[in-house]
Amino acid sequence: MKNERNEILINANPFETRVTVMEHGRLAEFYVERKKDRGITGNIYKGKVVRVLPGMQSAFLEVGLQRTAFLHVTDIQEPSLSGVDEEEEERHERHASFTRIQDVLKEGQEIVVQAAKEPIGTKGARVTSYISLAGRYLVLMPTYDKVAISRRISSDKERRRLREIVSSVRPPGFGFIIRTVCEGMNKEEIRADMDFLIKLWQSILKKKETSPTPSLLYEELDLTLRTIRDLFSRDIDRLVIDSKPEYERAKRFIEDFMPHLAGRLELYEGAEDIFDAHGIEIELADAMEKKVWLRSGGHIVIDQMEALTAIDVNTGKYVGKKSSEDTILKTNLEAVAEIVYQLRLRNIGGIIVIDFIDMARSADREKVYNTLKDALKADKARTNILKISELGIVEMTRKRVRESLTQSLCEPCPYCDGNGLVKGRDTIVMEIYRELQRELPLRKKKATLYVSPSVAEVLQAEKAIMEDLERRFGRKVVIKPVERFHQERYEIA
Repeated sequence: MKNERNEILINANPFETRVTVMEHGRLAEFYVERKKDRGITGNIYKGKVVRVLPGMQSAFLEVGLQRTAFLHVTDIQEPSLSGVDEEEEERHERHASFTRIQDVLKEGQEIVVQAAKEPIGTKGARVTSYISLAGRYLVLMPTYDKVAISRRISSDKERRRLREIVSSVRPPGFGFIIRTVCEGMNKEEIRADMDFLIKLWQSILKKKETSPTPSLLYEELDLTLRTIRDLFSRDIDRLVIDSKPEYERAKRFIEDFMPHLAGRLELYEGAEDIFDAHGIEIELADAMEKKVWLRSGGHIVIDQMEALTAIDVNTGKYVGKKSSEDTILKTNLEAVAEIVYQLRLRNIGGIIVIDFIDMARSADREKVYNTLKDALKADKARTNILKISELGIVEMTRKRVRESLTQSLCEPCPYCDGNGLVKGRDTIVMEIYRELQRELPLRKKKATLYVSPSVAEVLQAEKAIMEDLERRFGRKVVIKPVERFHQERYEIA
């Protein structure tokens, strides 16, 4: 019987952490973080303006990263509070046109900024001067003297109660966003979260006074603790971690900040890999395929390009039982649910063009559009959607904050000069690591690993990976590069 629970599964080793959110037994979200290249979103930096571009109303900042960071004029005004009270967002938009970047920033000027978007491709990180520090129940906005509240809290009575609590205890000059998980919390719990965030901000300000420029003032939580803070709520039936050290760390964090959920934390001790046991590896492999089959026999094709993502809907094997119009409508409606699911799972952002099968009836086009619009309401990422055209085309945007699934797990193919994608070398190395975890306990002596030269190069540079396995299982692993091997190919003998 299929597991219908909502779960978070964390697969952690000394080099990589992978997180999946399972909704009703199906993979809904996937996150990965490698220790050697942790994300920077949420980090706070003391930076210096190196160039101001009035024509673009933007500036480039040196913050200590590989590439200069990008700051747009809209990121030094009132912050855009996606997902909170509409009146706050409207007020932001009314005031968004009064500031010119050349009036507020000069070259050589020092400024404290926060990373809002990861560097993606050739683009540097996007930063904002409006700092936000997320706690369990609140988000502190130390430079924004307002109280906002998540739109996902639907009860007017509860919204009033929470707003009154936060407004009555917050110090002057400090703004707060009331998060969805704050629903039902009492004044003491909210106050404790608020005090923690204020102390954290004061420590950042203190560090700023003694730090050089550029420098890192605050580093966001790692993936495990960030997942617990942001995603672990009453809606999640259990949180399962397969690493004892990571489990103990998570346990302490939960006991400190959300003790009422401590009973839902579990340590996975099964012999089989946690992702294998739940069929996640298969689902992840499917999520990197271009073609996705629908239950009726139709399919969608997802083509991710640099400028946009195109999604094509086809009837495929489905021929229907009634008229062709009914067949087309059913396929398009089925595709809507799958498209919204795939956008979230693959974390596809930017411009998205959906080519539905042509519908002759305007009522059918309206039905498909309204279904898509309703389905997108459940998506946490901000989306904008235009009306469906007579050709069945829908144009939409989805907020891009981090790399997509394929960008996280793949790299440009060296065999086709970047026109296609293969699994990245780090991804192959981690696959080998997991395969050897399964294989070495069955061996009486050493194992010989045959890999492509490019993967062998990574294994030689990251010696700790093989040393960790050899130490744990008492078996020697000999690495043999094979010139003719494709980058994704490896063999264990």
